[in-house]
Amino acid sequence: MGAAADRRNGTQLSRSSRPRLTLRPRVVQQRSVLRCDEGTGMATRDILKTLQAEHDELRALFEEMEATTDRASKKRANLLERIEANLLPHAKWEEQVFYPMFAERADRDGLKTHAEALEDHRAVEKTVLPDVHAAELTTPQFAGRVKVFGEMIDHHAKEEETTMFRMARKLFNAKERSELDVAYEEWKASPAAAAAVLAAEAQTGAKAAVRKVTRRA
Repeated sequence: MGAAADRRNGTQLSRSSRPRLTLRPRVVQQRSVLRCDEGTGMATRDILKTLQAEHDELRALFEEMEATTDRASKKRANLLERIEANLLPHAKWEEQVFYPMFAERADRDGLKTHAEALEDHRAVEKTVLPDVHAAELTTPQFAGRVKVFGEMIDHHAKEEETTMFRMARKLFNAKERSELDVAYEEWKASPAAAAAVLAAEAQTGAKAAVRKVTRRA
């Protein structure tokens, strides 16, 4: 978590050990959220606020998608690309960093919440997103599938915001949440993030190609 030690778990991440690559494919720049520390009046970073802001950005993109018609193939393609550019780094960092750290500190209810969140991610990655890509942009099938996609993302985001993030606010103090926010921004600019996004895109593309063939047969 940044340069600070997680003294509860006895682990330490060195800031110098994290790569700093500025060029990466389809990874959007993070807009970290600052909150005001009531004690000092100074603005501090908070990973939970940043993740929630990214949820809101995705909701807005899905609202734009819902308003499109079957003739708007270019707009639909652009919106789908923007949705994935926002969603994939967010989801992969949660899976690789945030969720494991949460699970290490969680009680039984927290572990149940953690398991539910992972299943949501798997359902979207392995089923819903490939189905969206398997549909032609100008069809009602695409409109229906992307609507389900948006509804699943909204449901998952609400569950995180009302349950997991509430728990995380107790499990991680303000300093740790600030350090996680910095670490997240740096991760998104790293080769690890680029590799995770490319792997997810390749998997989605392969599954979508298979479904296009099998559904024509």
